[in-house]
Amino acid sequence: MRFKSLILGSIFTSFMFQANAQNAAGDLDQYNVITTGVPFLMISPDARAGGMGDVGGASSPDANNIHWNAGKLAFLGEDNAFLSLSYTPWLNRLVPDINLAYMTYNQAINDKSAFGMSLKYFSLGDINFTDNDGNSQGTFNPNELAVDGSYALKLSETWGAGIALRYIYSNLTQGQSVPGLQTKPGQAFGADLGFYYEGRKKNLKNGQKGRWAFGTAITNMGSKISYSESGQENFIPTNLRIGGRYDLEIDEYNRVSFLLDINKLLVPTPPIYYKTYNGRDSTDADGNKIVEFGKDDDVSPIAGMAQALNPNAKPNGFSELMDELVWNAGVEYWYSDIFAVRGGYQHENEFKGNRKYFTLGIGIKYNVFGLDFSYLIPANQTVRSPLENTLRFTLYFDFGALGNGEQG
Repeated sequence: MRFKSLILGSIFTSFMFQANAQNAAGDLDQYNVITTGVPFLMISPDARAGGMGDVGGASSPDANNIHWNAGKLAFLGEDNAFLSLSYTPWLNRLVPDINLAYMTYNQAINDKSAFGMSLKYFSLGDINFTDNDGNSQGTFNPNELAVDGSYALKLSETWGAGIALRYIYSNLTQGQSVPGLQTKPGQAFGADLGFYYEGRKKNLKNGQKGRWAFGTAITNMGSKISYSESGQENFIPTNLRIGGRYDLEIDEYNRVSFLLDINKLLVPTPPIYYKTYNGRDSTDADGNKIVEFGKDDDVSPIAGMAQALNPNAKPNGFSELMDELVWNAGVEYWYSDIFAVRGGYQHENEFKGNRKYFTLGIGIKYNVFGLDFSYLIPANQTVRSPLENTLRFTLYFDFGALGNGEQG
C-alpha cells in the first residue's frame, strides 16, 4: 500500500521527525528527537492560548481549561459556565481540508467544584489510497479524535486540583492492508492531573493591583497505541507542564498579564545503538538491538515517564534533558474586559525539533459572547510550522458574564 498524497507524511514529519546517529569519530550526533503517536493531542486547540505562544498552564480560567490544566476548572466561580468552539486550519497553504476542531463545555457545580467535557477532532482530509501497482483502493478520510471528561475541586481559597479522563481514537489507515499486516484504528486511554494556585490581589503603588498564579499538570498519562494486532506500540504524548502568571491591574479599565510555561515530554529519549560495519543497528543473539548510549526505550508507560526525567537514561546526560524543555512565553492586555491584544513566543531546541515561532492574537468580548483570533509567524526557515500564516479562531459563551460582567 502507498499514499498518492504526501500530506500525511508532512504532518507526521512536523511532529515525529527522528534522527539518531554517530559520526565517524564516534561523537554522538545531537539530533535525537522524541517521537510519539497521536501528536494531535499536543496541538494548542484554542485561539486565546495560540495568540500567547501556546501558554496555558497558569493562564486565567476560561473555556479551554481541560486541555491545559484541569485544576483551573475549580476557579470558574459559582453558577458560571463556558461553552466554546474552536477551529484550526492545518497546512492550509497546501490543502484546504485538513483541520482541527475543538468543542468544550465547563460548568460550575458550586463555588468549590466544577466539571468539564471536551471533544477534539482532527481530520486529515481526503486521501487517495493505491496499491503497489497504482490501482486505486478508494478515497478515504483519515481522522483522529479525543473525548474528555474532567472534575475539579477547590482545596482552599487559592488552590485547586483537577483530573481528566480521555478516550483516544486514531483511524489513519481506514483498515487498509500492508503486505502481511492488517491494520486497524488505534485506541488508547489517558488521564490528566492538574494543580492550580491563584493568589489574592495585592495593592501596589498608584492604586494598581498585582496577583501571582501558578499551575502544573501532567497530561495524557495512559496506555500505548498500536495500529495492528502485532504491530509496534507507540507512546502517547504524556507531558509535564509547569506555568506561571503575573497579573497587573493598572486601573479599572486596563490590565496586563505575563505568562510563562515550561513543557517536558514524559516519553523516553531514544538511545544510540551500536552500529555494524555497514551502519546498521547491531543486535544480540535474540535479535534485540544493543544500546551503546542511553537506555532502552521499549518500556512501560509508567517506566517511560520516570526514564524521561532521568539524565542517566539519555545519550548526552543532563544537557540533553535540558535540551528537551520547550519554553512558551506570552503576554495578554485587556481594555475594559472588552478588547484584548496578545503576543507570544515558543522556543524548542534545534536538536529536539527546532519549532520556534512568534504568535499574535486579539480577543473581543461583548456580554456573554467572545471571539478570539490568533496568527503564527515562524522564527526560523528550517522547520516550518503547519500553522504558518494561519488564522485560527475560537467562539465562546461566558454565561457567568450575564450575572457578574467579569472576564473569564
